[in-house]
Order: sequence, then structure tokens, then C-alpha cells
Amino acid sequence: MALNNPAFNNPAFQDPRAVQSYPGGANAANLGGSTQFATAQRAGTDAAAQANLEGMYSAPSAGSTDTGRMTIEDTVAKTIGLFAILVVGAVAGWIWTMAPVTAQNPNPTVLPMIVGGLVGFVLSLVVIFTSRKKVRPGLIFAYAAAEGLFVGGISAFFEFIWPGIVTQATLATLVVVGVTLALFASGKIRASKRATKIFLIAMVGYLVFSLVNVGLMLFGVTDNAFGLRSETIFDIPLGLILGVLVVIMAAYSLVLDFDQIQQGVRNGAPRQMGWLGGFGIMVTVVWLYVEILRMIAIIRGSS
Repeated sequence: MALNNPAFNNPAFQDPRAVQSYPGGANAANLGGSTQFATAQRAGTDAAAQANLEGMYSAPSAGSTDTGRMTIEDTVAKTIGLFAILVVGAVAGWIWTMAPVTAQNPNPTVLPMIVGGLVGFVLSLVVIFTSRKKVRPGLIFAYAAAEGLFVGGISAFFEFIWPGIVTQATLATLVVVGVTLALFASGKIRASKRATKIFLIAMVGYLVFSLVNVGLMLFGVTDNAFGLRSETIFDIPLGLILGVLVVIMAAYSLVLDFDQIQQGVRNGAPRQMGWLGGFGIMVTVVWLYVEILRMIAIIRGSS
């Protein structure tokens, strides 16, 4: 069910049988242990062999370094590392955006936002389309840096217009991610085929709306700051209504991301797939942050 995030289109996250094609097969992923143990019992191995097996199964579980396989802990560590790169890039983007602001020139530059967005988009496509053959962490590092430049640029620009908005958007993003992760970890929310189909339909509709909105803004059909999002329905900005729906969609996208990472671990995916897991989560979280940032801007702009 990796239809939500292209980062998880690698067979390692989808096909339980894919582990057989990895070096070492199922045994290297430590997937055949229980069967071996049962076979040893049925065969009535001697006491020495039995004691040896018991010692193996009472030992701590092997980590990603020992098995060469993807683990939740290793994926979390890789994800944190990628977000650290993003934060450094965001600081650089913020400084670059605000550098031209002086008493004579009160306007920040949009170059970091544009450069970071375009480079990040291109790198994301390269990562997605090449990861089926080989995962290249260097490209993912570069994507995190470019995305940081974009996030820092857009954050500084919005903060210049609406002071305090970045703090609000950051806290809201952390709350949504934290609550979603807690609900997923507790088993209270899970991905389902029906919900995923609804999600995909909503995503297609949202993408079409976004493209139409950008087109109308580029051709001057609407001169509102956020295009059609600034229009109102029953005195409620359309952007606010869409924002709430998109936040829900992004939260469900996170659920799908977590589910795919778990599936990759169960499949015995190679350790390097943890980088793809971190990449996929970063894509979703950045999308969530930008949507919340825009939603708060619409609220504050209309008040």
C-alpha cells in the first residue's frame, strides 16, 4: 500500500517475498529463527545443541549493523539525521532571505525559497526513480539540505509579514506529528485499503485544484495573495477549509509512511532502506508544515 508516498515504491516495502532476493535471503534477515528452533526440538538434538540454541534466543536481538537489515531504531536515527541537515539548511535559507533587508530596502528576497524548492523537487524525483535499483544516501542528504533552504526561505518570508507565525506553525506541526505517531504506536489508528482509496482520490483532487490555482495566479485571473484560497464560502476562507482537510490528509499520509516502514522491517529489507524511510517521512512532514503555515497566514490575513 505504498501508493501514498512515491518514496516507498521500492519492493522492499511492499513484497514480503522480496527479502529472498537480498544477499543472504531470509536467514540473513533473521526471519527463519523460529522455524529452525522448532525443527531442532522435533529432531531431538542433544543437550549441548539445545543449550546453544537457548543461549542464542535469550541473547539480545541483533541490530541493523549485525544483520545488515532495516530496523525501526536505525530508521529513526537516520530520520533524525536528515532533519538535522534540514534544520541547518533552513537556518541558511532564513539568513539568505533576510540578508537584503535594510532601511533602504525593506523587502526580503524570495531566491532561497525558489532555489531550494526547485532543487529539492528535482532531487526528490531523482531519489524516487533511482531508488528501485540503488539507494544513494548522498542524494537524500542533498535533498534534505535543499528542502531546508526552501523551508527556511518561506518561513522567513512569512515571518516578515506575520511575526510569530513560524512558531505557531512549528508547534502545530509537531503536535500533529506527535499525536499521529502516538495513535499509530498504540494501535488506535491503522492504514486500511478503503481509507487509502479515499486518500488517493482526495490527493488527486487537491493536486488538480493546486495546479489550477497556480495557473490563475500566474495569468493574473486572481490577484489575491493565495489565489482561490483567499475566496470565502459563508464568510470562511476557502483556504482555511482546504487547510483543515489537507492537514488530515497529511496526517493519514504519515500513518501510511509509518506502516510502510514497519512493513519494510518485517520484510527484512536491507539496512539502506532506512534512508528511504527517513526521506519519505521528511517529504510528508515538510508538506504538512507548509500547509499549516499557509493556513495560519490565511487566518491572520483575513482577521
